[in-house]
Amino acid sequence: MTQDEPHRGAPDSAQPPAGVEGQRQPGHPPLHSYGTQGSTSAGGQEGYGTQPGYGPPPGYGGQPAYGPPPGYGQTAWSQPGYGPPGYGPPPGYGYPRPTNTLAILALVMAFVFSPVGLVLGIVARRQIRQTHEQGDGLALAGIIIGGIGTALAVLAFLFFFLALAAAGSSGAFAP
Repeated sequence: MTQDEPHRGAPDSAQPPAGVEGQRQPGHPPLHSYGTQGSTSAGGQEGYGTQPGYGPPPGYGGQPAYGPPPGYGQTAWSQPGYGPPGYGPPPGYGYPRPTNTLAILALVMAFVFSPVGLVLGIVARRQIRQTHEQGDGLALAGIIIGGIGTALAVLAFLFFFLALAAAGSSGAFAP
């Protein structure tokens, strides 16, 4: 008898698993069966019983695992669908202010018909000061381009009439 035999048990006292009775060699302890004798697993092998289950996680199946932090009761904002009252987005974020439509039209009309662009730019800048909309730069560009275009148009018109008057007085168009 060796020192391990008291822990293993006597060879005759334990029964071998089903189907292994004739394969036992003399002097060796019986083979262990995993699970109950004769139980089969999904693979159809004998000796392997079902594995122990772990169960559902805590809070699964009815009870929530976590509750509200201590010190917080039911308030109007803690109801479903409502968030806590906030302070709004930080400065510079959120919805941008709209651009004044007359400022856009002033810049476009400054290239098409410059006197109209000049007038729309002046009106747009007055509106922007009152409503705090964006587009002040567009309106200023409309005023500048419209003013330059209007000044060039007035100079061209004066030059044309002066040239026509000079040509008429010299008799260049006389028959």
